[in-house]
Amino acid sequence: MENGYVVVDELLTSLECDELRRRMSEIVEQMDVPAHCRTTFSTYHHEQLKTQGSTDYFISSGDKIRFFFEKGVFDERGEFVVPKHRSLNKVGHALHAYEPLYKKVTHSDKVQGMARKLGLVHPVVLQSMYIFKQPGIGGEVTPHQDATFLYTEPLGRVTGFWVALEDATVHNGCLWFIPGSHNCGITRRMVRTSPGSVLQTDFIGTERDYDGDRFVPAEVKKGGVVLIHGQVVHRSAENVSSDSRHVYTFHLMEAQDTHWSADNWLQPSEKLPFPALYTE
Repeated sequence: MENGYVVVDELLTSLECDELRRRMSEIVEQMDVPAHCRTTFSTYHHEQLKTQGSTDYFISSGDKIRFFFEKGVFDERGEFVVPKHRSLNKVGHALHAYEPLYKKVTHSDKVQGMARKLGLVHPVVLQSMYIFKQPGIGGEVTPHQDATFLYTEPLGRVTGFWVALEDATVHNGCLWFIPGSHNCGITRRMVRTSPGSVLQTDFIGTERDYDGDRFVPAEVKKGGVVLIHGQVVHRSAENVSSDSRHVYTFHLMEAQDTHWSADNWLQPSEKLPFPALYTE
């Protein structure tokens, strides 16, 4: 990937995209809202409890299917102020392990073929997410590099597969990239903090300042995929349009001769070691 990313059309058919969206609708309909979202937080003490609950919920989600919400979708009693199917930012981080349709896509012949073309010898699946980018309230994703959150030694061993389940355009929050920025290393990492810390994660280093004029959009049609180098700088704007922008995304790591940092927020577990992409 000369630019650090590439758009590939027709990874999935329109019907396959609709099946994934339909299954996610069923998952959302059946979801239990996490307890920390129901916490009354009118005092400092309650705010601490809510923060602690939210952090625990996130950092232990690597081998589970959990729900993460947009800002402002709950009132002070923890009740929805928008329809619940319009409230979610994402669902993660183990759809690839526990949901058959998502597992099928992740391990499909097409995905395996792309991984082989990228030269991956022993790729493993790190995580997966369903991202909603809700119409009108889908939040901005600021410029970042995936390696900030998924750090390996050596660098350059993580690749994202970003599958558009609807057209992703400049109007509904497609990705924007700085071409070639994957060659510039990283300056910031998110790491686990000491046991007992309220937040449990922190950042070391600082994000660079990026010239907004250097970003170029990567629009992709429904069913297409954007392959993303772990160090390429990318972002997406708020979705202020009336159209959603549903995506299924997952990350692969070349496990051969690679060290996965024990400081990363995401860790394999006894319940779910990072599964191999190739099944043969």
